[in-house]
Amino acid sequence: MAAPEPTGTSPAHEHRARVDLPEWMRNPTPPRRTPGRIAAELLDRLPVLRAARRSLWRRHDPTQRTESRPVITVVVFLATVTGTIALVGWFFYWLYLSLRDTI
Repeated sequence: MAAPEPTGTSPAHEHRARVDLPEWMRNPTPPRRTPGRIAAELLDRLPVLRAARRSLWRRHDPTQRTESRPVITVVVFLATVTGTIALVGWFFYWLYLSLRDTI
């Protein structure tokens, strides 16, 4: 006795989207052509300028220094706080000295 053949595809093999996304998320509008994007496209056409631009991106990446060297970040933060407190204290001391002489 032969097994009955399936009439359609099984539900396990049906492809369905996991989440029903709105149309604007599935097919977003293309980015606007701003002067910055036009300049970036012009720079990317020349390999030398593209390499220079990407090396600048790597050099100025803010996560590169803060995430790879957290101790330096903490030291700079503490130095900044200490300097700020010293400047505010110096200002109030200067204000105290200048007002003391006028009274």
